[in-house]
Amino acid sequence: MGPLRWLPLFGQLLLLWPPAARPAGPIRAFVVPHSHMDVGWVYTVQESMRAYAANVYTTVVAELIRGERRRFIAVEQEFFRLWWDGVASEQQKQQVCQLLDEGRLEFVLGGQVMHDEAVTHLDDQILQLTEGHGFLYETFGIRPRFSWHVDPFGASATTPTLFALAGFNAHLISRIDYNLKDAMQEAQGLQFVWHGSPSLSEQQEIFTHVMDQYSYCTPSHIPFSNRSGFYWNGVAVFPEPPPDGVYPNMSEPVTVANIHLYAEALVANVKQRVAWFRTPHVLWPWGCDKQFFNASVQFDNMDPLLEYINNHSAQFGISVQYATLNDYFQALHASNMTWGIHDHHDFLPYSSEPRQAWTGFYTSRSTLKGLARQASALLYAGESMFTRYMWPDPHGTLDPTWALQQLQQLRWAVSEVQHHDAITGTESPKVESMYMEHLRMGMLGVRKLMASIALDRPPVSGTDTSPVGYSASVYNPLAWKITTIITLTVAFPSVSVTDELGHPVSAQIQNSTKDPSAYDLLILTTIPGLSYRHYQVRRTLEDQASTRLVAPRANTLKFSLKLRNQTSQEGKLLVPVTNDCYTLLFDQDTNMLHSIRDRQSNHTVHMTQEFLEYQANGDVKQGPISDNYLFAPNDTAEPSWEAVGMEMVVGALATDIRQYFYRNITDQDYIYSINTRLAHVHPSLAGELLCQRIEQQYRVGPLDLNREAILRTSSDLNTQQVLYSDNNGYQMQRRPYKAFKSNPIPRNYYPMVQSAFIEDDKSRLVLLAERAHGVSSQENGQVEVMLHRRLWNNLAWDLKYNLTLNDTSVVHSVLWLLLGPKSTTTALHPRSGVALQHRPVVLLKELAGEETPVHRPHDPWPVTLPPNLHLQILSIPGWKYSRNHTQHLKNLQRGHPGMSQANLHRVLLRLHHLYEAGEDPVLSRPATVDLKVALGGLGSVVAVEERSLTGTWDVQTLKRWHWRTKDGHLKGYPTSPRRSPGDSIVTVYPKEIRTFFIHFQQ
Repeated sequence: MGPLRWLPLFGQLLLLWPPAARPAGPIRAFVVPHSHMDVGWVYTVQESMRAYAANVYTTVVAELIRGERRRFIAVEQEFFRLWWDGVASEQQKQQVCQLLDEGRLEFVLGGQVMHDEAVTHLDDQILQLTEGHGFLYETFGIRPRFSWHVDPFGASATTPTLFALAGFNAHLISRIDYNLKDAMQEAQGLQFVWHGSPSLSEQQEIFTHVMDQYSYCTPSHIPFSNRSGFYWNGVAVFPEPPPDGVYPNMSEPVTVANIHLYAEALVANVKQRVAWFRTPHVLWPWGCDKQFFNASVQFDNMDPLLEYINNHSAQFGISVQYATLNDYFQALHASNMTWGIHDHHDFLPYSSEPRQAWTGFYTSRSTLKGLARQASALLYAGESMFTRYMWPDPHGTLDPTWALQQLQQLRWAVSEVQHHDAITGTESPKVESMYMEHLRMGMLGVRKLMASIALDRPPVSGTDTSPVGYSASVYNPLAWKITTIITLTVAFPSVSVTDELGHPVSAQIQNSTKDPSAYDLLILTTIPGLSYRHYQVRRTLEDQASTRLVAPRANTLKFSLKLRNQTSQEGKLLVPVTNDCYTLLFDQDTNMLHSIRDRQSNHTVHMTQEFLEYQANGDVKQGPISDNYLFAPNDTAEPSWEAVGMEMVVGALATDIRQYFYRNITDQDYIYSINTRLAHVHPSLAGELLCQRIEQQYRVGPLDLNREAILRTSSDLNTQQVLYSDNNGYQMQRRPYKAFKSNPIPRNYYPMVQSAFIEDDKSRLVLLAERAHGVSSQENGQVEVMLHRRLWNNLAWDLKYNLTLNDTSVVHSVLWLLLGPKSTTTALHPRSGVALQHRPVVLLKELAGEETPVHRPHDPWPVTLPPNLHLQILSIPGWKYSRNHTQHLKNLQRGHPGMSQANLHRVLLRLHHLYEAGEDPVLSRPATVDLKVALGGLGSVVAVEERSLTGTWDVQTLKRWHWRTKDGHLKGYPTSPRRSPGDSIVTVYPKEIRTFFIHFQQ
C-alpha cells in the first residue's frame, strides 16, 4: 500500500512540511547508549538477571565512572530494583547517585516495565508507572521526564495523555505500520505534538518522536564486515554466563586500520537519517536487546570512534556526542520550531512488513490475559478495603505492615505482567508460567488480607463442601451503589439464604455449568459504594423446600440437538426470553439466537451468534504463518461445529440459555458453549444496569492445532463495516474497514481491551469484555471477537526460543452485550464496562453446625461519587518519602529517605471522568464532588493536595515544556483550574484523570 493511501487520516501531518534535502545547520548526532531488557519474554526474570541484566548495571556504572563523557539511559525498574536491592555494593550505590546528579545516567520512562499499549488496561498502565516512579523518587529524589516506548507493537492514543499527566516533556515510540513510517519519513513527519484525547486541553498533549526505519537498535551490519556492526560486547549466554567471563565476540574491534571504515559507516547512516527530520539533530540509539552487559568492551570501542569523527568533523560534516534523552530533546526544544499536530487517532494495528500483521497477540494466551485482569480487579478491591480498614481507626488485630506486604506483592505482579512480552502472550511457556505463578501468589496474599478484614479468618478455597453452609461477605469495590447477582457454587440442591438481619434474600438455585455434581446459587444483592453485605447460606432438607426461606429451584427445558445446516420454518418456532429491557428470541428449529427486541425503543434487531475458526499455516515454506505475534489466516473463517444443543434454565431471578456446539454430531463432548443470562430484576436507579445487560460466558477449547477461534455476531444493523473499539478502556477509536490488497483480514483486526461496538441510525450493539481480545468487522452488520488460538510452526526463530503457541487450554471468557438507541447505550457503556471489570468480591467462611448468625448492620458510611466519575484508586501506597520535595532531597542528602517505616497515613486518590465531551447531554458535564462529604466515612478530611499521575510531583510545581504548534488546531475543552490545597471541592472535566493525596485528621 503506497503512502498516499494514508493521506485521508494523516494528510495534515504529512503535508505540513514539504520534504527537504537536508535541514540547515551543522549536523549533530546524539549517541544514546542503552540496553533493551525484556522483563520476561524468552527467559524468566531470574534467568535474565543471572545471564546479563545484573551485569548491565554493574559494568555500565563502572564504565561511566571511568569516562566523564560517557552516558547511558536506564528504562525498566524491575531489573534495576533487583540489582539495587540484591547485587549493588554500597560503593556502586554511591556511584549511581553521583552519575544521576551529573546527568550522565538517566532514567527514562521509569515504570516497572515497558508496558504494551494494545492489550493493557489504563488502570494497570498507571499502576506499573506509579510503582516504578515511586521507587525512583523514594530512592533518588528523581522523576523521569521522557518516555522510551520503543518496543510495544503499535502505539495507543491513551499513552500521550498518560505520559503528559505523569510529567513527561517528550515521548518516543518506534513500532508503527511500515507503510505509514515510510510515508512519514519522506514527509519529515516523524516528529509532532500528539493531542491524544479530543476532550482534553493542550496541557495533556505531548511532543512525540517516532524512531525511523532503523528503530531502537544500532545498524547491525556494516559494509566492510559480515559481523554484527557496532556491537562488541559479545552475546549473552543463558542461563548462566561463561565461568571464565569471556563472551563470544560479536564484531571486529576498532583499530587504527579500520577506524576510518567504521567512521564512514556511522557518518553515512547519520546523514541518511538527518534527511528524514526537520532539524539537523539526529538521535542515534547505540544498543539493542541485551546489550552493554560487558560495557567495558563496548565503551572501549565507542570512545575512539566518536573521538575520531569529531577530530575529522570538517571532513565528515557532522559532530557526534554521547547523550541522554534529555540532551537530545533539550536541543530539539531549543530550536523553537513550530510542530505539526497529530490528533487523537492511534497507530494500531502494526504491520512490520507485507503479510506480517501483528494482530494475533491481541488474543494470544487468553487465560493469562484473563488472570492478569482478575488480579488487577482483586488488587483494586483490596486497596480500598485496606484503606477503609485503616481509617478512621484500625478496628481489628490485622498487622498493617503485613497487609501492605500482601498488596505490594500483587502490585508488582500486576505491574510485571503489563510488559510488552507478557500480557501480549508473546513469551515462551516457562515465562508464562512465571507470570501466572507471581499473579496467583499475589492474589492469594490479597485474598487472605481481605478475608482477615471482612471475616476475621482465612477464606474457604474452592467449592464449599461443608454439610452446614457458610457465610458470604460481599464487598462492592466501586464508589457507586450497585444491584447485581452474585453466583456461588454449592454442593447441595436445597439452601436457605438470609441477610445480616436474618431476613430472607431473593435467590435461586440451579445445576452448575462448571461442575455436574454441584449447583449454582444466585443471590440478588444491592450494595452501597465501598461497602459490604453479609449473607448466611445454610443447607436445608429436601422436605423443607416449601418454606419461604429456601431458594427456589430453576426449571430446566432441554431442546433436541440440531444440525448446523438445519433450515428454519421462517421463525415459526421462536422461544422468547424476556425481562423489562429485552426480549431474546431463540429458534427451536436451529437452537440459535434469532433476534433481540429492545423493549424501550420497541425496535427488533435480527441477530445470530456462532463459532468459526481460521485455519493457519504451520509451514514457512507454504507461505505466511500465524504465531504468538502474527495473524495470517489461510482464508476466511469457516464454521467449526456441526450440531448445537440448547437448554433453558428458567428461574425467578434470571434465565440462562445454554448452547452447546459440537464439532461432529457423534462427539460426546462439546467444543464450544455460550451461556447467556438475562436477569429478571425490575429497573430502578440501582437496578437499571442489571436489566440492560445481556451477560454471556463462553467456553472454548481445547482447539485443534493451527486454529484460531472466533465468535461471530451477525445482525441486520447497517453498519457500513465500521467498527469502534477502545484504546485501553479509556477512549474509543473509529475503525472503518480498509480494503487492503494483501492481508485484508488480519489488517482489519483491532485490540478490544474493554469494549467495542457497531451501530446504525437506529441501534447500537455494544460488547464489553473482562479481558483483551482481537475484534473485527469483516462484513456489514458483523462483529467478530477472537477468543482463542492454538498454533505451531516450523519458523527457526520460534523453534529456537520455544516461542510457539501450542495452547491446549480451555478458555472461559465473558462478554456483556448492550443493545439500544445510541442515547441509551452511550450513557450505559462506560459505567457498564467498569462494572464488569470490578464485580463484587465474595469472601466465604465455613459455618459450624451450631454457629448462630452474626447480625451485622450495613456499613453506615458508603462512599458515593457522581455516576460519571469513577474512583480509579483509593490506596495507601506506603511511600516513605516526604511529599515536600525540598525536604525529601535534604533527607536523601543526609543519607536516609525520610521515614524508616512505611507511611500508613498517606492516602492516594485518583478520579477519572468516564465520558467524552459532548458524548451525553448529562453525563458529559463536569463532575463536582466535595471530598470532605464523599470520604466522610473514612474520617475528617483536612487537606486535599493535587499530584501528578504517579504521585511524585505536586502539580503546583510541575512545569512541562511547551512546544510551539501551528495556530488554530482544536485544543479540546477546558480542564480543571488550579485550586488551593485546603479546598476539598473538586471538579473533574470530561476524560480528566486527577490524582490527589488526601490528608485526614489523625
